[in-house]
Amino acid sequence: MPPTAADPVSRNALVILATVAGGVVLYLLSDILTPLALALFLAVMIDGFARVLQTRLPQVPAPASVPLAIILSVVIFGGAAFFIADNASSFAAQLVTYAPKLNGLIARIAGMFGMDVPPTLTQLVQRLDPASHLGQVARGLQSFVSTAAFVLVYLGFILASRKGWERKAVNLFANREERQDAVAAFLRIRNGVEQYLWVQTVTGLMIAVASWLAMVAVGLDNALFWAILIFIASYIPVVGGIVAVALPPIFALVQFEGLWQALVLFGVLQAIGMFVGNVVQPRMQGRSLNMDPIVLLLALAFWSVLWGLPGAFLSTPLTTVMMVILVQFQGTRWIAVLLSADGDPGQMKGSPPAVHDHGPAAPPPKPAAKPPAKRRPKT
Repeated sequence: MPPTAADPVSRNALVILATVAGGVVLYLLSDILTPLALALFLAVMIDGFARVLQTRLPQVPAPASVPLAIILSVVIFGGAAFFIADNASSFAAQLVTYAPKLNGLIARIAGMFGMDVPPTLTQLVQRLDPASHLGQVARGLQSFVSTAAFVLVYLGFILASRKGWERKAVNLFANREERQDAVAAFLRIRNGVEQYLWVQTVTGLMIAVASWLAMVAVGLDNALFWAILIFIASYIPVVGGIVAVALPPIFALVQFEGLWQALVLFGVLQAIGMFVGNVVQPRMQGRSLNMDPIVLLLALAFWSVLWGLPGAFLSTPLTTVMMVILVQFQGTRWIAVLLSADGDPGQMKGSPPAVHDHGPAAPPPKPAAKPPAKRRPKT
């Protein structure tokens, strides 16, 4: 008797169980997989940067585009990290001078809630007991340094072995049709991630520059420091927007005696975020991701629980990769449909359609010859 196909309920149950098992594996192997995922993300970014350099700078030879992209990436990210580290110490020292104002702000907030004797900043710090958290901070810094080292090692090996991937793809898929499907899926993943990076970078720069102008206009201290933090936070969905809108006005309350600077700053930053998020970003992004906003929020929570802060940064690219892979199989296509924004996860903007090569096309059939006309008998 021929084997019977599994019913849809059993197949979907297996898919759900496999998803749960995969999440457990990702959580248990987070120390190994997180640096690898970050390295792959950086490799895709560098590869896209190199192709942009080849397009914009034709005089740069093709073999030099990848090293030049690596050097520029190291200079940009290294400069940003050095600036943040250099200004973070002066910012922390400046907070000490804000202690009286912080005490006054705490007193006003406590008075709003009916507290007769509000706690001071020193008492709040003592209750938090920062000395007990120094060990956790030290372990976090040590983990960050080790993770960064592993990311660089993985990135070096990935960039060194990138030329061998074509031969691996040829040997992995012997059938030409399967190989072209795999190449189309890879290009779709790459184009989706690159489009996401491009949109987030451009819109993040727009928000950061506009926010810097607003903070300089009201006279907020460390405006450039806040602008760079806003730009970095823009790569985190939802949370980045909250950081951009909430933190500068809070510190404006500490710095200034009145409330109008904080209120104006809050209104302007809110307007900037709404304009870029609702007008500029949809026009640039189009259907490149084709992902439901609720799915983006759930993906942020899911990957943050699994991999922490790196998972928050990689939540959208990883979900894009998952949706492209799930749509390739009939048993998991329904998950990709749920993840998509319009219910059609088959195509995304910028992704080439899957073209199956079945050899040379057959010539068109010749038209059938018309039957000879019948002659009328002579009378």
